[in-house]
Amino acid sequence: MSAPTPGAANVRGLAAQALARIVQGDSLRATFAIFSTKLHDARDRALLSSLLHEGARWWLRYDAAVARLLERPLRDGEAHALIVLGLIQLEVLRLPEYAAVAATVEAMRALNRPKYAGLANALLRRWLRERVALCAQLDADEVTRSAHPRWLLHAFKADWPADVDAIVAANNAQAPLWLRVNRRRATRVALLDQFAAAGVAAHAPEQTADAIVLAQSTDITRLPGYADGAFSVQDGAAQFAADLLDLGDGQRVLDACAAPGGKSAQILERADVHLVAVDSDTRRLPRLHENLARLQLSADVRTGDAAQPAAWWDGVPFQRILIDAPCSASGILRRQPDIKLHRRANDMPALLATQARLLDALWPLLGKGGRLVYATCSLLADENARQIVRFVAQHADAHLRADAPAGWHAPTGGGAQNLPGAAGMDGFFYAVVEKAD
Repeated sequence: MSAPTPGAANVRGLAAQALARIVQGDSLRATFAIFSTKLHDARDRALLSSLLHEGARWWLRYDAAVARLLERPLRDGEAHALIVLGLIQLEVLRLPEYAAVAATVEAMRALNRPKYAGLANALLRRWLRERVALCAQLDADEVTRSAHPRWLLHAFKADWPADVDAIVAANNAQAPLWLRVNRRRATRVALLDQFAAAGVAAHAPEQTADAIVLAQSTDITRLPGYADGAFSVQDGAAQFAADLLDLGDGQRVLDACAAPGGKSAQILERADVHLVAVDSDTRRLPRLHENLARLQLSADVRTGDAAQPAAWWDGVPFQRILIDAPCSASGILRRQPDIKLHRRANDMPALLATQARLLDALWPLLGKGGRLVYATCSLLADENARQIVRFVAQHADAHLRADAPAGWHAPTGGGAQNLPGAAGMDGFFYAVVEKAD
């Protein structure tokens, strides 16, 4: 992989390189973390982030558009990605036409692909001449119209037939930046005052007690209070986990699948509990430790498969268990749009089996009268209500409670579901199950 030359085109060249990797299967978040280190200006990093998020979000539409513009496939993945980004600058970011075309052509040269500079110029100018007809062609197919994979659209139609258009629209919009105030280090009022003094616009939504929503995304490490552990990034929908657990001092609590630690930290901020945080992914555990350290919190962190407790459990029952289960992540596409490119329909059987295995394996660890909260960032009934219906039917001592955040949907079978964009939050599912005394 050749390195782009320095300058304004460097950001777009880097974005093309990074997007080509993302399309091939690399994580957007991890790829951005790598490529952003090559940029020293915060504005350049912000542009890189925007190009990658919109590139992944709209790839299924504008990749198809480039295919219609080309006489034969362009076998250079990075050059192809750069032309896709040129269309996205025109159609999504709404940059001035001349600037978007010229910047893409210059970036092609900076990418050390001068032989494709003329092609990029010709294709983008052809798009501008024929955009109405080309958009009509793209809109004729549900995949290129919505920039969603067909299998996922069909799943949305099956589970949320009246809400498909709203779900797609929310997924294709940028997600607001939510923060969670660390009650042990700050108050929401004080933190909002600090933000206002620093010129950072933000507000406190009514639905959640500790949330702050920023008017614009920003580098959170530069915000007042970050270094002191006054807050964390966490979407509002995820912040209901602690409320539904009904935490109290002295409880023994398990956070299964805990990395990178957002919900573990929230549990520790809410009550003086003995928290056991378990995760099998050794690559994500350092992030969990870092997050807890910055927030000045402490947990009993264990490495292991939560569904095989014999390897890590000491035999002492828990009063509360949180299972934030691996899932399709179909509720957070606006925040992680690369999921649309990476998730496949044939991933679902293994995910469903893992969820069932976690529920069945961890239920015996819950003490009598205890509470288990099952959570996913999914919209799919197979992972959510149907998974819980199966579980409760197979465990006579399991009682499904009606606890739910205000305003959320009540799916057939139980639990609570938020759809993406509703109240500004991500798509999320909770079910609260109590063990009989």
